[in-house]
Formats: sequence, C-alpha cells, structure tokens
Amino acid sequence: MAKRSVLVVLFDGVQSLDVTGPVEVFDATGRFGGDDPYGAGAHYEIRTASLDGRPVRTSSGLTLVPDGRLDDAPVPHTLLVPGGQGTRAPDEDLVAWLREHAPRAERLVSVCTGAILLAAAGLLDGRRATTHWGFCDTLARRHPEIRVEPDAIYVRDGHVATSAGVTAGIDLALALVEEDLGRDTALLVARVLVVFLRRPGNQAQFSAQLSAQTARREPLRDVQQWISEHPAEDLGVEALAARARLSPRHFARAFQAETGMTPGRYVERVRIEQARRLLEDSGLGVEEISRSCGYGTPEAMRRAFVKTLGVPPAEYRRRFRPAA
Repeated sequence: MAKRSVLVVLFDGVQSLDVTGPVEVFDATGRFGGDDPYGAGAHYEIRTASLDGRPVRTSSGLTLVPDGRLDDAPVPHTLLVPGGQGTRAPDEDLVAWLREHAPRAERLVSVCTGAILLAAAGLLDGRRATTHWGFCDTLARRHPEIRVEPDAIYVRDGHVATSAGVTAGIDLALALVEEDLGRDTALLVARVLVVFLRRPGNQAQFSAQLSAQTARREPLRDVQQWISEHPAEDLGVEALAARARLSPRHFARAFQAETGMTPGRYVERVRIEQARRLLEDSGLGVEEISRSCGYGTPEAMRRAFVKTLGVPPAEYRRRFRPAA
C-alpha cells in the first residue's frame, strides 16, 4: 500500500502539541510488527514546512525545525494546519499561501485555532467547523458564513476536518487513521499511545468533571466526587441533597451556581462516560453495564447513548472496541 503524504504547516507561535499529537498518531500506524512498539514502517509520509523553511519557535518556547519551505513541498494527501498563539494575528503571507495551495490537498485538516487560519483564507465558507472552545465565539463573530459547532471534539464537512483544542487533534487524527486504514488499526494506535479514552467527534469537548466547575464548598465537592465513584447509586436530587446536608431546593440551586450545570446533567454525563469506558475496555454485557452505571435497564442506557452520542450502546462498542 502506498504511503499517504501528510504536510504539517509550521509558523512562529504554533502550539507544539497541535503538531506532535497528530504526527505521533500517523507515525504510530507502523508500530505493530514484532514486539517493538517503536518499530518503523508507518503508513504515512510526514513532512513539516514553514514559509521560509527556517526553524519556528512554538508558543511554549520549543524550537521546531521544518523539513523545508512550504513552496517546495509537493501537494499532500493531507494538509494539516495546527493552532497556537501565532493564529491570534494571522500572518498575511501564510493566509495567502493557504488560500492558493490548500484547495489542492485531498484532505484539509485543522487543529485548535488552526481553523482561524483556514477561515481567514476563506476555506471554511459555508461549512460546519469547530475550534478551541475559547475561540468559537471569535470564529463565529468574524466569519458568520461558517456554521461553528462549539461543543464538538471535531467536525467533518466533506474533505475538510476541524478539531477542538490541543489533544482533540489526537482524536481527529485517530478518526482519519480509521478512515484510511480501518477501525482496528486506529484502536491499536490509541493503545500504543496509551490514549485512555477514544472520543467520537460529537462527544463534548469536556468530560463531566472538566465541564463542571469544581464547587467551592466542601459538601458540594464531596457530592461531585461521590457521583463519580458511585454512578449506580440513587443520584436523585433528594438523595444528593441529604448527603450534602442541604434541602433539595437549596442543594439544586447551589450545585448549579457553583458547578455551572444542574445535578441531573452532571449525573447524566458521569454515567455515560462510565458506560463508554466499560463498553470499550470490559467484557461485560450491555445489561450488566446498564445496571452498574445506574441506568437500571438496557433500554434506558440505549436512549441516553442515542441522545448524547447518536448511536446505541451495541453500535458504540462495535465502533470503539477492537475485534477479538
């Protein structure tokens, strides 16, 4: 099988993990021969380039040395545009290069605020897209012709794919590997890189624990921890309020005020995350998982999965667990 070419655009102020995360995913596709997980033979030919071919300084102070100039790079199968502080005031020459050359790539990909560069070049007009949660409003305001999806991990629209911030580039790269080489290869890569949880594109950018703020008051923080550790317990407002030693009404108001979401929404996210992990990494049946995660019945868990992830549990397991 011929290698697919990947060209990664570098510029001063680039976020280093936006570059290295996807690169490591593509490179890891060749690490399955013998007992050495670092063996050679990746299915992708990866090249990096900057406008002038000179080294660039990342936003964290690291120096990246490109393979050459963008103008000298052959047209790639996948053109990857990372984000970083260098996208805050886009380099006009880089935007002009993208406007002229990016449409020639078979697949156009951005990570984090790399979407801002693509938007500035007019490459996202009329498309759905996402970016780092902190810049979704900026992207939508500057470019009303783009349908910004602020909650998504990544968005595919035709041959263009955009991802949320930083590590979401790994999720998108895994999805591209699955498209190119199959589901089992993508899952093996995730395991080689010790990626704890492979997230589908429509998964929220934050887990329940990250989406919600940590409560200031200790009783509410303890309740948050209890929910995460005991998803099968009675997690209704009355039961949680009793654990916090508050009235149900006071508890519900205080929880939302301090965490940014209702108790019910928080419980829903915790349960579905736990169920996803068990579907991916355990041999438990759907009925047993539904009970252990507090759904009670497989049908209740099925409705939650379809509502949140767009697929039922059995289909989710088929997609995100390697074949036996």
